[in-house]
Amino acid sequence: MRSDTRRVPQGKAVPSAASHPIQLGRNKIPEGVTMPNLENALQQLREERSRTRLQVQTLDKAISVIESLDGTGVSRKSARPTRIVSAASRRKMARAQRARWARVKTHNVVPIAAKRGKHTISAAGRRRIAAAQRARWAKVRAAKK
Repeated sequence: MRSDTRRVPQGKAVPSAASHPIQLGRNKIPEGVTMPNLENALQQLREERSRTRLQVQTLDKAISVIESLDGTGVSRKSARPTRIVSAASRRKMARAQRARWARVKTHNVVPIAAKRGKHTISAAGRRRIAAAQRARWAKVRAAKK
């Protein structure tokens, strides 16, 4: 019989408790260890928990920064509710914005001489184009026959 196994009454060999470690976080603790070792393991687990909390907080901050990139400047999980504006206030804001744009447009006046008129074709020019088009179609019809 090997030293790391013991005999069970049914006749089956079972490994000793020291060969079955318990996984606690990053630490493997064998079964049947003394209390001071468990205290050390408990202390290590508490330290790992605090490190993990810091990592979670860092991830939460990163997520909120990415969520705030949608243009509103506020993340979706913000404690502050979204701003609700009444219809009357929206009308006032729209009227004020239209007034601001009107003021901007009055300062950017384009002189009349700088504007180019709409290009039009004379009646004689239209007749020449129509006659040329009729001649092209006559040629197409003659080629079909």
